[in-house]
Amino acid sequence: MSRRRGLMSDQFKEELAKELGFYDKVEKDDWGGITARDAGNMVKRAVQMAEESLRKDKV
Repeated sequence: MSRRRGLMSDQFKEELAKELGFYDKVEKDDWGGITARDAGNMVKRAVQMAEESLRKDKV
């Protein structure tokens, strides 16, 4: 079975990691070094940003 391709670009993920304060872990250990909580917070923030963008488009 093939692995699903990520939906977020590497650049966007890096920006989120910097905003959320764990980019140093990514630099040190790559994406495998972040915690499940960090990953969850990153997804949560990406969803929030998408929702904000949709609300702006409606106005």
